[in-house]
Amino acid sequence: PNEKPVDPNGRVVCQVELILVKEHNGVQFTASTLANQAGRSHAPGPSHGHTPLPGEERETWGKKIDFLLSVIGFAVDLANVWRFPYLCYKNGGGAFLVPYMFFMVIAGMPLFYMELALGQYNREGAAGVWKICPIFKGVGFTVILISLYVGFYYNVIIAWALFYLFSSFTGDLPWVHCNNTWNSPNCSDLWAFNTSLNDSHKSTPAAEYFERGVLHLQDSEGIADLGLPRWQLTSCLGVVIVVLYFSLWKGVKTSGKVVWITATMPYLVLTVLLLRGVTLPGAIDGIKAYLSVDFLRLCEAQVWIEAATQICFSLGVGFGVLIAFSSYNKFSNNCYRDAIITSSINSLTSFFSGFVIFSFLGYMSQKHNVPLDKVATDGPGLVFIIYPEAIATLPGSSVWAVIFFIMLLTLGIDSAVSTSQHGSISLNTDFWGRLMLYLTGKLEGGIYVFTLLDHFAAGTSILFGVLIEAIGIAWFYGVDRFSDDIEEMIGQRPGLYWRLCWKFVSPCFLLFMVVVSFATFNPPNYATYTFPMWANVIGWCLAISSMSMVPLYAIYKMCTLPGKFCDVSRFYINLLY
Repeated sequence: PNEKPVDPNGRVVCQVELILVKEHNGVQFTASTLANQAGRSHAPGPSHGHTPLPGEERETWGKKIDFLLSVIGFAVDLANVWRFPYLCYKNGGGAFLVPYMFFMVIAGMPLFYMELALGQYNREGAAGVWKICPIFKGVGFTVILISLYVGFYYNVIIAWALFYLFSSFTGDLPWVHCNNTWNSPNCSDLWAFNTSLNDSHKSTPAAEYFERGVLHLQDSEGIADLGLPRWQLTSCLGVVIVVLYFSLWKGVKTSGKVVWITATMPYLVLTVLLLRGVTLPGAIDGIKAYLSVDFLRLCEAQVWIEAATQICFSLGVGFGVLIAFSSYNKFSNNCYRDAIITSSINSLTSFFSGFVIFSFLGYMSQKHNVPLDKVATDGPGLVFIIYPEAIATLPGSSVWAVIFFIMLLTLGIDSAVSTSQHGSISLNTDFWGRLMLYLTGKLEGGIYVFTLLDHFAAGTSILFGVLIEAIGIAWFYGVDRFSDDIEEMIGQRPGLYWRLCWKFVSPCFLLFMVVVSFATFNPPNYATYTFPMWANVIGWCLAISSMSMVPLYAIYKMCTLPGKFCDVSRFYINLLY
Protein backbone atom coordinates (compact mmCIF):
# COMPACT_ATOMS: atom_id res chain seq x y z
CA PRO A 1 0.00 0.00 0.00
CA ASN A 2 1.17 3.53 -0.74
CA GLU A 3 1.86 5.62 2.33
CA LYS A 4 0.72 9.24 2.32
CA PRO A 5 3.37 11.83 3.30
CA VAL A 6 3.03 13.39 6.72
CA ASP A 7 4.44 16.62 8.17
CA PRO A 8 6.55 16.79 11.39
CA ASN A 9 3.34 17.09 13.45
CA GLY A 10 2.02 13.82 12.06
CA ARG A 11 -0.65 15.36 9.82
CA VAL A 12 -1.23 13.95 6.35
CA VAL A 13 -0.01 16.33 3.63
CA CYS A 14 -2.14 16.47 0.48
CA GLN A 15 -0.98 18.36 -2.59
CA VAL A 16 -3.61 20.27 -4.51
CA GLU A 17 -3.36 22.19 -7.75
CA LEU A 18 -4.40 25.83 -7.49
CA ILE A 19 -5.46 27.27 -10.84
CA LEU A 20 -5.70 31.02 -11.27
CA VAL A 21 -7.99 32.01 -14.12
CA LYS A 22 -7.77 35.58 -15.40
CA GLU A 23 -10.08 36.79 -18.15
CA HIS A 24 -9.09 39.71 -20.38
CA ASN A 25 -10.89 40.76 -23.57
CA GLY A 26 -12.72 37.46 -23.72
CA VAL A 27 -9.49 35.42 -23.38
CA GLN A 28 -8.81 33.20 -20.42
CA PHE A 29 -5.23 33.10 -19.12
CA THR A 30 -4.39 30.37 -16.63
CA ALA A 31 -1.52 29.74 -14.25
CA SER A 32 -1.22 26.71 -12.01
CA THR A 33 0.67 25.95 -8.84
CA LEU A 34 1.09 22.87 -6.71
CA ALA A 35 0.60 23.60 -3.03
CA ASN A 36 0.26 21.64 0.18
CA GLN A 37 -2.36 22.29 2.82
CA ALA A 38 -0.19 24.86 4.48
CA GLY A 39 -0.16 26.90 1.28
CA ARG A 40 3.51 26.45 0.45
CA SER A 41 3.95 26.20 -3.32
CA HIS A 42 6.14 23.58 -4.90
CA ALA A 43 6.06 24.23 -8.61
CA PRO A 44 5.26 27.55 -10.17
CA GLY A 45 3.18 27.55 -13.32
CA PRO A 46 3.81 29.53 -16.48
CA SER A 47 4.49 33.19 -15.99
CA HIS A 48 3.85 34.44 -19.52
CA GLY A 49 0.66 35.28 -21.36
CA HIS A 50 0.93 32.16 -23.48
CA THR A 51 -0.42 29.28 -21.45
CA PRO A 52 0.32 25.66 -22.21
CA LEU A 53 -1.78 23.17 -20.37
CA PRO A 54 -0.40 21.86 -17.07
CA GLY A 55 2.21 19.24 -17.78
CA GLU A 56 2.24 20.01 -21.51
CA GLU A 57 5.48 21.14 -23.14
CA ARG A 58 5.82 22.66 -26.59
CA GLU A 59 8.35 20.98 -28.84
CA THR A 60 11.33 23.24 -29.66
CA TRP A 61 13.92 23.41 -32.40
CA GLY A 62 17.07 21.37 -31.80
CA LYS A 63 19.25 24.32 -32.85
CA LYS A 64 18.61 27.92 -33.78
CA ILE A 65 20.02 27.30 -37.26
CA ASP A 66 17.30 24.65 -37.81
CA PHE A 67 14.67 27.36 -37.45
CA LEU A 68 16.46 29.85 -39.69
CA LEU A 69 17.04 27.29 -42.44
CA SER A 70 13.42 26.14 -42.21
CA VAL A 71 12.11 29.68 -42.63
CA ILE A 72 14.51 30.38 -45.48
CA GLY A 73 13.66 27.07 -47.13
CA PHE A 74 9.94 27.82 -46.93
CA ALA A 75 10.16 31.42 -48.18
CA VAL A 76 12.67 30.65 -50.96
CA ASP A 77 10.72 28.48 -53.37
CA LEU A 78 10.22 27.89 -57.07
CA ALA A 79 8.70 31.36 -57.58
CA ASN A 80 12.05 32.93 -56.69
CA VAL A 81 13.53 31.20 -59.72
CA TRP A 82 10.75 31.37 -62.26
CA ARG A 83 8.84 34.57 -61.44
CA PHE A 84 10.95 37.36 -59.93
CA PRO A 85 13.65 37.48 -62.68
CA TYR A 86 10.98 37.66 -65.39
CA LEU A 87 9.04 40.41 -63.57
CA CYS A 88 12.25 42.39 -63.13
CA TYR A 89 13.08 42.11 -66.84
CA LYS A 90 9.51 42.89 -67.96
CA ASN A 91 9.03 45.91 -65.69
CA GLY A 92 12.01 48.13 -66.30
CA GLY A 93 14.94 45.94 -65.24
CA GLY A 94 16.81 47.46 -62.33
CA ALA A 95 14.09 50.13 -61.99
CA PHE A 96 11.72 47.38 -60.81
CA LEU A 97 13.80 47.13 -57.64
CA VAL A 98 12.53 50.58 -56.57
CA PRO A 99 8.87 49.59 -56.03
CA TYR A 100 9.94 46.12 -54.94
CA MET A 101 12.15 47.42 -52.12
CA PHE A 102 9.60 50.11 -51.22
CA PHE A 103 6.86 47.54 -50.63
CA MET A 104 9.31 45.23 -48.90
CA VAL A 105 10.09 47.93 -46.32
CA ILE A 106 6.57 49.22 -45.68
CA ALA A 107 4.68 45.91 -45.83
CA GLY A 108 6.78 42.78 -46.42
CA MET A 109 9.14 43.02 -43.45
CA PRO A 110 6.55 44.37 -40.96
CA LEU A 111 4.12 41.53 -41.75
CA PHE A 112 6.94 38.96 -41.65
CA TYR A 113 8.06 40.30 -38.24
CA MET A 114 4.46 40.33 -36.99
CA GLU A 115 3.86 36.66 -37.79
CA LEU A 116 7.14 35.50 -36.22
CA ALA A 117 6.42 37.46 -33.03
CA LEU A 118 2.80 36.31 -32.89
CA GLY A 119 3.71 32.62 -33.08
CA GLN A 120 6.66 32.83 -30.70
CA TYR A 121 4.77 34.62 -27.94
CA ASN A 122 1.62 32.50 -28.01
CA ARG A 123 3.40 29.22 -28.85
CA GLU A 124 0.49 28.07 -31.00
CA GLY A 125 -0.21 27.36 -34.66
CA ALA A 126 -2.17 29.44 -37.17
CA ALA A 127 -5.55 28.88 -35.48
CA GLY A 128 -4.44 28.55 -31.85
CA VAL A 129 -2.78 31.97 -31.69
CA TRP A 130 -6.19 33.63 -31.96
CA LYS A 131 -6.93 32.90 -28.33
CA ILE A 132 -5.76 36.51 -28.01
CA CYS A 133 -8.90 37.60 -29.91
CA PRO A 134 -11.19 34.59 -30.42
CA ILE A 135 -13.57 36.25 -32.89
CA PHE A 136 -10.71 36.24 -35.44
CA LYS A 137 -9.96 32.53 -35.15
CA GLY A 138 -11.56 32.04 -38.56
CA VAL A 139 -8.39 33.59 -40.05
CA GLY A 140 -6.51 30.54 -38.82
CA PHE A 141 -8.91 28.20 -40.58
CA THR A 142 -8.65 30.36 -43.71
CA VAL A 143 -4.88 29.95 -43.97
CA ILE A 144 -5.13 26.26 -43.12
CA LEU A 145 -7.52 25.70 -46.04
CA ILE A 146 -5.34 27.77 -48.38
CA SER A 147 -2.28 25.71 -47.44
CA LEU A 148 -4.24 22.54 -48.09
CA TYR A 149 -5.36 23.74 -51.54
CA VAL A 150 -1.84 24.84 -52.46
CA GLY A 151 -0.53 21.44 -51.42
CA PHE A 152 -2.85 19.82 -53.95
CA TYR A 153 -0.97 21.26 -56.91
CA TYR A 154 2.44 22.19 -55.48
CA ASN A 155 3.35 18.53 -55.09
CA VAL A 156 2.50 18.03 -58.75
CA ILE A 157 5.30 20.45 -59.70
CA ILE A 158 7.73 18.47 -57.56
CA ALA A 159 6.56 15.26 -59.24
CA TRP A 160 7.24 16.80 -62.67
CA ALA A 161 10.74 17.76 -61.53
CA LEU A 162 11.31 14.21 -60.27
CA PHE A 163 10.14 12.78 -63.60
CA TYR A 164 12.55 15.08 -65.46
CA LEU A 165 15.34 14.07 -63.08
CA PHE A 166 14.82 10.38 -63.85
CA SER A 167 14.69 11.20 -67.57
CA SER A 168 18.04 13.00 -67.32
CA PHE A 169 19.97 9.84 -66.52
CA THR A 170 20.62 9.09 -70.17
CA GLY A 171 23.26 9.90 -72.71
CA ASP A 172 20.77 11.56 -75.04
CA LEU A 173 18.19 13.77 -73.35
CA PRO A 174 14.64 13.00 -74.57
CA TRP A 175 13.76 16.65 -75.28
CA VAL A 176 16.52 17.21 -77.87
CA HIS A 177 15.09 15.71 -81.08
CA CYS A 178 11.77 15.27 -82.87
CA ASN A 179 12.12 11.55 -83.60
CA ASN A 180 10.23 10.35 -80.50
CA THR A 181 6.88 8.57 -80.40
CA TRP A 182 5.15 11.54 -78.76
CA ASN A 183 6.30 14.14 -81.31
CA SER A 184 3.81 15.67 -83.73
CA PRO A 185 4.39 16.65 -87.40
CA ASN A 186 4.69 20.26 -86.19
CA CYS A 187 7.83 19.49 -84.19
CA SER A 188 10.94 21.24 -85.48
CA ASP A 189 14.52 21.06 -84.30
CA LEU A 190 14.80 24.73 -85.21
CA TRP A 191 13.74 27.38 -82.74
CA ALA A 192 9.96 27.78 -82.94
CA PHE A 193 10.07 31.56 -82.80
CA ASN A 194 12.69 31.98 -85.48
CA THR A 195 11.09 34.17 -88.13
CA SER A 196 12.67 32.06 -90.87
CA LEU A 197 10.16 29.33 -90.13
CA ASN A 198 7.17 31.48 -91.10
CA ASP A 199 4.95 29.03 -89.28
CA SER A 200 3.42 29.89 -85.94
CA HIS A 201 2.31 26.29 -85.45
CA LYS A 202 5.84 24.93 -85.18
CA SER A 203 6.98 23.74 -81.74
CA THR A 204 10.31 22.76 -80.25
CA PRO A 205 11.26 19.28 -79.03
CA ALA A 206 11.43 20.59 -75.45
CA ALA A 207 7.91 22.04 -75.62
CA GLU A 208 6.52 18.84 -77.10
CA TYR A 209 8.31 16.69 -74.53
CA PHE A 210 6.67 18.62 -71.67
CA GLU A 211 3.19 18.87 -73.16
CA ARG A 212 2.99 15.63 -75.16
CA GLY A 213 5.64 13.36 -73.66
CA VAL A 214 5.09 14.19 -69.97
CA LEU A 215 1.57 15.61 -69.72
CA HIS A 216 0.00 13.85 -72.75
CA LEU A 217 -2.13 16.89 -73.52
CA GLN A 218 -2.85 15.51 -76.97
CA ASP A 219 -5.15 12.98 -75.29
CA SER A 220 -7.29 15.62 -73.57
CA GLU A 221 -9.54 18.27 -75.05
CA GLY A 222 -9.84 20.34 -71.87
CA ILE A 223 -10.82 20.27 -68.23
CA ALA A 224 -14.04 18.42 -69.10
CA ASP A 225 -11.96 15.62 -70.66
CA LEU A 226 -9.31 14.70 -68.08
CA GLY A 227 -8.55 11.28 -69.55
CA LEU A 228 -6.77 8.43 -67.81
CA PRO A 229 -4.07 8.44 -65.13
CA ARG A 230 -0.45 8.21 -66.24
CA TRP A 231 1.31 5.64 -64.10
CA GLN A 232 4.74 7.29 -64.52
CA LEU A 233 3.64 10.61 -63.05
CA THR A 234 1.42 8.94 -60.47
CA SER A 235 4.44 6.95 -59.26
CA CYS A 236 6.53 10.11 -59.05
CA LEU A 237 3.82 11.81 -56.96
CA GLY A 238 3.75 8.75 -54.71
CA VAL A 239 7.51 9.06 -54.16
CA VAL A 240 7.10 12.74 -53.32
CA ILE A 241 4.41 12.01 -50.71
CA VAL A 242 6.57 9.28 -49.12
CA VAL A 243 9.53 11.69 -48.93
CA LEU A 244 7.31 14.32 -47.31
CA TYR A 245 5.97 11.80 -44.82
CA PHE A 246 9.39 10.71 -43.61
CA SER A 247 10.48 14.36 -43.47
CA LEU A 248 7.62 15.09 -41.08
CA TRP A 249 6.99 11.99 -39.02
CA LYS A 250 8.91 13.20 -35.97
CA GLY A 251 7.95 16.85 -36.24
CA VAL A 252 10.51 19.65 -36.15
CA LYS A 253 13.20 17.28 -34.91
CA THR A 254 13.10 15.59 -38.32
CA SER A 255 12.22 18.50 -40.60
CA GLY A 256 14.83 20.66 -38.87
CA LYS A 257 17.51 18.25 -40.07
CA VAL A 258 16.08 17.80 -43.58
CA VAL A 259 16.44 21.53 -44.29
CA TRP A 260 20.20 21.33 -43.81
CA ILE A 261 20.20 19.73 -47.26
CA THR A 262 17.08 21.12 -48.92
CA ALA A 263 17.65 24.76 -47.89
CA THR A 264 21.37 24.91 -48.72
CA MET A 265 21.49 22.79 -51.88
CA PRO A 266 19.71 25.38 -54.10
CA TYR A 267 22.38 27.99 -53.32
CA LEU A 268 25.17 25.59 -54.22
CA VAL A 269 23.46 24.61 -57.48
CA LEU A 270 22.60 28.21 -58.40
CA THR A 271 26.23 29.18 -57.90
CA VAL A 272 27.45 26.29 -60.08
CA LEU A 273 24.93 27.15 -62.80
CA LEU A 274 25.91 30.82 -62.68
CA LEU A 275 29.60 29.99 -63.09
CA ARG A 276 28.69 27.88 -66.11
CA GLY A 277 26.16 30.36 -67.47
CA VAL A 278 28.41 33.43 -67.57
CA THR A 279 30.89 31.53 -69.76
CA LEU A 280 28.29 30.98 -72.50
CA PRO A 281 28.13 33.22 -75.58
CA GLY A 282 25.41 35.84 -75.22
CA ALA A 283 25.23 35.47 -71.43
CA ILE A 284 26.43 39.02 -70.78
CA ASP A 285 23.74 40.40 -73.12
CA GLY A 286 21.11 38.51 -71.16
CA ILE A 287 22.37 39.84 -67.82
CA LYS A 288 22.49 43.39 -69.23
CA ALA A 289 18.86 43.06 -70.30
CA TYR A 290 17.98 41.79 -66.82
CA LEU A 291 19.64 44.79 -65.14
CA SER A 292 18.85 47.48 -67.74
CA VAL A 293 17.22 50.46 -66.04
CA ASP A 294 14.13 52.07 -67.53
CA PHE A 295 12.83 54.53 -64.95
CA LEU A 296 10.01 55.63 -67.26
CA ARG A 297 8.33 52.29 -66.50
CA LEU A 298 7.84 53.50 -62.92
CA CYS A 299 5.12 55.81 -64.22
CA GLU A 300 3.00 52.75 -65.05
CA ALA A 301 0.63 51.54 -62.34
CA GLN A 302 1.00 47.91 -63.45
CA VAL A 303 4.70 47.91 -62.48
CA TRP A 304 3.85 48.90 -58.90
CA ILE A 305 1.00 46.41 -58.71
CA GLU A 306 3.23 43.54 -59.83
CA ALA A 307 5.94 44.56 -57.34
CA ALA A 308 3.39 44.61 -54.51
CA THR A 309 1.98 41.25 -55.57
CA GLN A 310 5.44 39.69 -55.70
CA ILE A 311 6.19 40.90 -52.15
CA CYS A 312 2.95 39.42 -50.83
CA PHE A 313 3.61 35.98 -52.24
CA SER A 314 7.40 35.67 -52.14
CA LEU A 315 7.78 36.08 -48.36
CA GLY A 316 5.15 33.46 -47.53
CA VAL A 317 3.09 35.53 -45.09
CA GLY A 318 -0.48 34.37 -44.65
CA PHE A 319 0.12 30.63 -45.00
CA GLY A 320 0.37 30.06 -41.23
CA VAL A 321 3.81 28.54 -41.67
CA LEU A 322 5.81 31.43 -40.18
CA ILE A 323 3.51 31.53 -37.14
CA ALA A 324 3.86 27.79 -36.57
CA PHE A 325 7.63 27.74 -37.15
CA SER A 326 8.23 30.51 -34.62
CA SER A 327 5.97 28.81 -32.07
CA TYR A 328 8.72 26.20 -31.62
CA ASN A 329 11.28 28.87 -30.66
CA LYS A 330 12.41 29.62 -27.16
CA PHE A 331 10.38 32.39 -25.57
CA SER A 332 13.33 34.79 -25.41
CA ASN A 333 14.47 34.23 -29.02
CA ASN A 334 15.20 37.47 -30.90
CA CYS A 335 12.45 37.23 -33.51
CA TYR A 336 13.13 40.80 -34.68
CA ARG A 337 16.63 39.88 -35.86
CA ASP A 338 15.32 36.66 -37.41
CA ALA A 339 12.71 38.58 -39.41
CA ILE A 340 15.27 41.00 -40.84
CA ILE A 341 17.77 38.24 -41.72
CA THR A 342 15.39 35.75 -43.34
CA SER A 343 13.30 38.27 -45.31
CA SER A 344 16.48 39.89 -46.63
CA ILE A 345 17.93 36.53 -47.69
CA ASN A 346 14.70 35.74 -49.53
CA SER A 347 14.87 38.94 -51.59
CA LEU A 348 18.59 38.58 -52.29
CA THR A 349 18.00 35.01 -53.48
CA SER A 350 15.38 36.23 -55.96
CA PHE A 351 17.78 38.85 -57.28
CA PHE A 352 20.69 36.38 -57.46
CA SER A 353 18.65 33.77 -59.33
CA GLY A 354 17.99 36.36 -62.04
CA PHE A 355 21.66 36.30 -63.03
CA VAL A 356 21.50 32.52 -63.41
CA ILE A 357 18.29 32.55 -65.45
CA PHE A 358 19.21 35.43 -67.78
CA SER A 359 22.71 34.22 -68.46
CA PHE A 360 21.14 31.12 -70.03
CA LEU A 361 18.33 33.08 -71.70
CA GLY A 362 20.90 35.39 -73.29
CA TYR A 363 22.71 32.32 -74.55
CA MET A 364 19.47 30.94 -76.02
CA SER A 365 18.70 34.28 -77.65
CA GLN A 366 22.06 34.41 -79.39
CA LYS A 367 22.16 30.74 -80.32
CA HIS A 368 18.79 30.85 -82.10
CA ASN A 369 19.19 34.44 -83.31
CA VAL A 370 15.90 35.64 -81.82
CA PRO A 371 15.09 38.62 -79.56
CA LEU A 372 15.43 37.99 -75.83
CA ASP A 373 11.76 38.69 -75.21
CA LYS A 374 10.91 35.64 -77.35
CA VAL A 375 12.67 33.29 -74.96
CA ALA A 376 12.03 35.13 -71.66
CA THR A 377 9.03 33.70 -69.84
CA ASP A 378 7.95 32.74 -66.34
CA GLY A 379 6.15 29.88 -64.66
CA PRO A 380 6.48 26.17 -65.51
CA GLY A 381 7.35 27.02 -69.13
CA LEU A 382 10.67 28.49 -67.98
CA VAL A 383 11.89 25.57 -65.88
CA PHE A 384 10.36 22.71 -67.88
CA ILE A 385 10.78 23.97 -71.46
CA ILE A 386 13.19 26.90 -71.94
CA TYR A 387 15.84 25.99 -69.36
CA PRO A 388 15.98 22.25 -70.22
CA GLU A 389 16.38 23.20 -73.89
CA ALA A 390 19.28 25.51 -73.03
CA ILE A 391 20.92 22.81 -70.91
CA ALA A 392 20.51 20.26 -73.74
CA THR A 393 22.85 22.31 -75.96
CA LEU A 394 25.73 22.19 -73.48
CA PRO A 395 28.55 19.63 -73.43
CA GLY A 396 27.75 17.06 -70.73
CA SER A 397 24.10 18.09 -70.91
CA SER A 398 22.87 15.13 -68.87
CA VAL A 399 25.02 16.14 -65.90
CA TRP A 400 23.78 19.73 -66.03
CA ALA A 401 20.19 18.51 -66.32
CA VAL A 402 20.58 16.33 -63.22
CA ILE A 403 22.05 19.26 -61.28
CA PHE A 404 19.28 21.63 -62.36
CA PHE A 405 16.39 19.31 -61.49
CA ILE A 406 17.94 18.42 -58.14
CA MET A 407 17.78 22.15 -57.42
CA LEU A 408 14.09 22.27 -58.37
CA LEU A 409 13.39 19.27 -56.16
CA THR A 410 15.07 20.79 -53.11
CA LEU A 411 13.34 24.14 -53.67
CA GLY A 412 9.96 22.44 -53.92
CA ILE A 413 10.38 19.93 -51.10
CA ASP A 414 11.40 22.67 -48.67
CA SER A 415 8.19 24.60 -49.17
CA ALA A 416 6.06 21.44 -49.37
CA VAL A 417 7.42 20.14 -46.05
CA SER A 418 6.69 23.48 -44.40
CA THR A 419 3.16 23.73 -45.77
CA SER A 420 2.34 20.08 -45.02
CA GLN A 421 3.50 20.12 -41.41
CA HIS A 422 2.59 23.57 -40.24
CA GLY A 423 -0.08 24.92 -42.56
CA SER A 424 -2.47 21.99 -42.40
CA ILE A 425 -4.55 20.76 -39.52
CA SER A 426 -2.53 17.57 -39.16
CA LEU A 427 -0.46 15.21 -41.24
CA ASN A 428 -3.38 12.84 -41.69
CA THR A 429 -5.73 15.57 -42.90
CA ASP A 430 -3.15 16.85 -45.34
CA PHE A 431 -2.23 13.38 -46.54
CA TRP A 432 -5.79 12.29 -47.26
CA GLY A 433 -6.61 15.68 -48.71
CA ARG A 434 -3.82 15.27 -51.21
CA LEU A 435 -5.06 11.83 -52.14
CA MET A 436 -8.33 13.47 -53.26
CA LEU A 437 -6.42 14.97 -56.17
CA TYR A 438 -3.75 12.31 -56.34
CA LEU A 439 -4.98 10.91 -59.63
CA THR A 440 -6.45 14.16 -60.90
CA GLY A 441 -3.02 15.80 -60.86
CA LYS A 442 -1.63 12.92 -62.90
CA LEU A 443 -4.42 12.56 -65.47
CA GLU A 444 -3.78 13.38 -69.11
CA GLY A 445 -5.67 16.64 -68.64
CA GLY A 446 -4.32 17.24 -65.14
CA ILE A 447 -2.54 20.42 -66.26
CA TYR A 448 -5.95 22.09 -66.53
CA VAL A 449 -6.77 21.22 -62.92
CA PHE A 450 -3.31 22.44 -61.94
CA THR A 451 -3.85 25.77 -63.75
CA LEU A 452 -7.26 26.27 -62.16
CA LEU A 453 -5.94 25.63 -58.64
CA ASP A 454 -2.89 27.79 -59.22
CA HIS A 455 -5.13 30.67 -60.32
CA PHE A 456 -7.72 30.54 -57.54
CA ALA A 457 -6.35 28.69 -54.50
CA ALA A 458 -3.97 31.32 -53.11
CA GLY A 459 -4.55 34.56 -54.98
CA THR A 460 -7.12 36.98 -53.60
CA SER A 461 -7.86 34.66 -50.67
CA ILE A 462 -4.33 34.84 -49.24
CA LEU A 463 -4.33 38.64 -49.47
CA PHE A 464 -7.70 38.71 -47.72
CA GLY A 465 -6.44 36.41 -44.98
CA VAL A 466 -3.37 38.54 -44.26
CA LEU A 467 -5.52 41.69 -44.28
CA ILE A 468 -7.87 40.32 -41.61
CA GLU A 469 -4.87 39.04 -39.65
CA ALA A 470 -3.28 42.52 -39.66
CA ILE A 471 -6.56 44.17 -38.63
CA GLY A 472 -7.08 41.67 -35.82
CA ILE A 473 -3.62 42.26 -34.37
CA ALA A 474 -3.39 46.02 -34.90
CA TRP A 475 -6.91 47.16 -34.14
CA PHE A 476 -8.55 44.55 -31.93
CA TYR A 477 -5.73 42.99 -29.93
CA GLY A 478 -3.94 46.33 -30.11
CA VAL A 479 -0.52 47.45 -31.32
CA ASP A 480 0.46 48.60 -27.83
CA ARG A 481 -0.39 45.26 -26.26
CA PHE A 482 1.37 43.44 -29.10
CA SER A 483 4.45 45.63 -28.57
CA ASP A 484 4.36 44.79 -24.86
CA ASP A 485 4.42 41.10 -25.77
CA ILE A 486 7.49 41.59 -27.96
CA GLU A 487 9.25 43.59 -25.25
CA GLU A 488 8.54 40.78 -22.80
CA MET A 489 10.23 38.31 -25.16
CA ILE A 490 13.29 40.17 -26.46
CA GLY A 491 13.61 43.00 -23.94
CA GLN A 492 13.17 45.67 -26.59
CA ARG A 493 9.98 47.43 -27.61
CA PRO A 494 9.33 47.80 -31.37
CA GLY A 495 10.09 51.29 -32.63
CA LEU A 496 7.56 53.82 -33.83
CA TYR A 497 8.16 52.81 -37.45
CA TRP A 498 7.07 49.21 -36.88
CA ARG A 499 4.01 50.24 -34.86
CA LEU A 500 2.87 52.68 -37.55
CA CYS A 501 3.33 50.05 -40.25
CA TRP A 502 1.31 47.48 -38.30
CA LYS A 503 -1.53 49.85 -37.49
CA PHE A 504 -1.88 51.94 -40.64
CA VAL A 505 0.51 51.26 -43.52
CA SER A 506 0.31 47.46 -43.83
CA PRO A 507 -3.51 47.21 -43.50
CA CYS A 508 -3.97 49.98 -46.09
CA PHE A 509 -1.48 48.27 -48.40
CA LEU A 510 -3.27 44.93 -48.07
CA LEU A 511 -6.70 46.50 -48.57
CA PHE A 512 -5.38 48.11 -51.74
CA MET A 513 -4.05 44.77 -52.95
CA VAL A 514 -7.37 42.99 -52.30
CA VAL A 515 -9.26 45.64 -54.26
CA VAL A 516 -6.72 45.52 -57.11
CA SER A 517 -6.85 41.72 -57.27
CA PHE A 518 -10.63 41.88 -57.78
CA ALA A 519 -10.45 44.79 -60.21
CA THR A 520 -7.75 43.27 -62.41
CA PHE A 521 -9.03 39.69 -62.36
CA ASN A 522 -8.55 37.77 -65.58
CA PRO A 523 -9.98 34.28 -66.15
CA PRO A 524 -7.35 31.53 -66.24
CA ASN A 525 -6.10 30.03 -69.48
CA TYR A 526 -3.48 27.52 -70.53
CA ALA A 527 -1.76 28.45 -73.80
CA THR A 528 -4.67 28.91 -76.26
CA TYR A 529 -7.17 26.99 -74.10
CA THR A 530 -9.82 29.12 -72.34
CA PHE A 531 -11.59 27.62 -69.35
CA PRO A 532 -15.39 27.30 -69.54
CA MET A 533 -17.62 29.37 -67.26
CA TRP A 534 -18.44 26.44 -64.96
CA ALA A 535 -14.72 25.90 -64.31
CA ASN A 536 -14.33 29.55 -63.29
CA VAL A 537 -17.33 29.19 -60.96
CA ILE A 538 -15.66 26.19 -59.31
CA GLY A 539 -12.47 28.21 -58.95
CA TRP A 540 -14.28 31.09 -57.25
CA CYS A 541 -16.08 28.65 -54.96
CA LEU A 542 -12.68 27.32 -53.97
CA ALA A 543 -11.40 30.81 -53.18
CA ILE A 544 -14.57 31.82 -51.32
CA SER A 545 -14.56 28.60 -49.28
CA SER A 546 -11.38 29.68 -47.51
CA MET A 547 -12.29 33.38 -47.19
CA SER A 548 -15.72 32.53 -45.77
CA MET A 549 -14.12 30.98 -42.68
CA VAL A 550 -13.56 34.48 -41.27
CA PRO A 551 -17.20 35.67 -41.17
CA LEU A 552 -18.62 32.21 -40.46
CA TYR A 553 -16.48 31.71 -37.37
CA ALA A 554 -17.10 35.28 -36.22
CA ILE A 555 -20.87 34.71 -36.43
CA TYR A 556 -20.51 31.41 -34.60
CA LYS A 557 -18.47 33.05 -31.83
CA MET A 558 -20.90 35.94 -31.45
CA CYS A 559 -23.82 33.52 -31.17
CA THR A 560 -22.16 31.23 -28.61
CA LEU A 561 -20.78 33.89 -26.26
CA PRO A 562 -22.95 34.54 -23.19
CA GLY A 563 -24.99 37.74 -23.19
CA LYS A 564 -27.16 39.53 -25.69
CA PHE A 565 -25.97 39.93 -29.24
CA CYS A 566 -25.82 43.72 -28.99
CA ASP A 567 -23.76 43.49 -25.79
CA VAL A 568 -21.25 41.13 -27.40
CA SER A 569 -21.03 43.38 -30.47
CA ARG A 570 -20.48 46.43 -28.29
CA PHE A 571 -17.71 44.60 -26.44
CA TYR A 572 -15.70 43.89 -29.62
CA ILE A 573 -16.35 47.36 -31.01
CA ASN A 574 -14.97 48.83 -27.79
CA LEU A 575 -11.75 46.91 -28.39
CA LEU A 576 -11.09 49.27 -31.31
CA TYR A 577 -10.77 52.23 -28.96
